[in-house]
Amino acid sequence: MIISAIYIAAAVLPALYLMRVIYNLDTFEKEPPALLRACVVRGVYAAFLAIVLEIAGQFLMGLARITPNSPLYVMVLAFGVVAVAEEGAKFFFLHRLTWNDPNFNYRFDGIVYSAFVSLGFAAFENIKYVFNYGLSVAGPRAVLSIPGHLGFAIAFGYFYGRARVAANQGYSVRARNNLIAGYLAAVLLHGFYDTCAMTGTPTSTTVFLVFVIIMYIVIIRLVRKEARTNMQIR
Repeated sequence: MIISAIYIAAAVLPALYLMRVIYNLDTFEKEPPALLRACVVRGVYAAFLAIVLEIAGQFLMGLARITPNSPLYVMVLAFGVVAVAEEGAKFFFLHRLTWNDPNFNYRFDGIVYSAFVSLGFAAFENIKYVFNYGLSVAGPRAVLSIPGHLGFAIAFGYFYGRARVAANQGYSVRARNNLIAGYLAAVLLHGFYDTCAMTGTPTSTTVFLVFVIIMYIVIIRLVRKEARTNMQIR
């Protein structure tokens, strides 16, 4: 029991810390704790759905006879299966839970909701990895995988908040375009991240580290700016 508790704590604490960071940045009007907990739970739901979608995607790749371990296989798996499935599952549950919620009344709320769903997803995924591979993976995942999911979520949340603004103003096409842009931004970031990580060559590892550093810098600046320039939308 003690060992299991240590494993769970090592897997979950980084996600909880980042949730706290995002929560503290929301200075205009705090979101209800019950809604944020629901976002985290939806992230876990998204993880289960993503597992099913990824199994289906890999089955289709087998039917297409894409050579395993080839560069094409890695790219299709990273972009067309993992990124599409995981970001799609997050978007599905995020949208169903928060889009019409009356608490979604500030633009920055889009980032908050997206971040909590994604970190719920990442925490569940991290538990799975830590129990499968041990505590040795907890450190690297705490500084790479969990913040990576947060980065994808903030990219989506940036457009998600703007989509809600457009919808409130009666611009349905602009709202739809923002939702599409947010999803594509998350998929592209996630797909490139996974492609570099899966390839595993010295060059891809270098590109991966440079990409992660740049993404973190851009995302940190973006989320701080969005928090500072937040606006009421209802």
